[in-house]
Amino acid sequence: MRSLIKPGSEYLTVCNLKKYFPIKKGVFRRAVAHVRAVDDVSFFVREQETLGLVGESGCGKSTTGRTLLHLLRPTEGSIHFRGEDVGELLAKDPGKMRQNMQIIFQDPYGSLNPRMNVRDIVGEAVRYYGLCKKNGLDDYVVEILEKCGLRSEHRFRYPHEFSGGQRQRIGVARALAVKPQFVVCDEPVSALDVSIQSQVLNLLKDLQKDMKLTYLFISHDLSVVRHISDRIAVMYLGKMVELADKRDFFARPLHPYTEALLSSIPEPDPEAVKKRILLEGDVPSPINPPSGCRFHTRCPRAMERCSQETPEFQDMGNHHFVACFLYQKG
Repeated sequence: MRSLIKPGSEYLTVCNLKKYFPIKKGVFRRAVAHVRAVDDVSFFVREQETLGLVGESGCGKSTTGRTLLHLLRPTEGSIHFRGEDVGELLAKDPGKMRQNMQIIFQDPYGSLNPRMNVRDIVGEAVRYYGLCKKNGLDDYVVEILEKCGLRSEHRFRYPHEFSGGQRQRIGVARALAVKPQFVVCDEPVSALDVSIQSQVLNLLKDLQKDMKLTYLFISHDLSVVRHISDRIAVMYLGKMVELADKRDFFARPLHPYTEALLSSIPEPDPEAVKKRILLEGDVPSPINPPSGCRFHTRCPRAMERCSQETPEFQDMGNHHFVACFLYQKG
């Protein structure tokens, strides 16, 4: 996939992205090892689409999303947004970069300042970027809140006065108040009840259509990702193992890890018979990941070369990418 991606060729392009966290010990706090949270990941996102990013906890999904926005500085690799290098854009015009690229956090309560009311939470960045006149801020905030399914009187309340679903709507309103173009949705519904999840997902879809937004939607729930995404990417232990169009992804999964994830989706029909693929062992440590394919220690179809060589992320047709020796020749 590396050869197929050229910086700036798509709306957002990520090439060979790495993010390592040093482990420091001793009096002088020297780095003795690194946590390889994201290790050589490449992908692209098209304009006004939703790319779903899935995987087990600790696979590097959230780290990838935050690194795209430079909330975490990448160790290596390049990130281009609309043809511009995000790192250079941040150094040259940080305000423009932060305005165009926003994030909706997972925790709808911890991400909100408990000492600020909703008007100040949503309007803080609006004032900073000068998106409306001072005397028009109240009307601007009300308009954003109503778009996100909240009422005008809610602007005078504080985060602790709301339910979890309402708090997440405030988080969505805060992110969209500055009129961004690209939004990282970092598990925005995982902390909500199932009934509230569908409301927030439908809200995000409606806002995407209305405001022409592009999403990177991070989740561990494939049912949620299926509802909102156009394409889906799978990560395992810091590596991307599969990426495909949503229909092709569910109809023709290629990687054994993807097959295992799909087999774990609950079946609503109690009489349906579904074969569950149970993976043996635990996820290896990202401090000392396995050689070769990182999934080979748990893969039921592993071959000898899987422990010795790293498979390339290749297009198997119809823009269906996979990193697995089962589909690669040579």
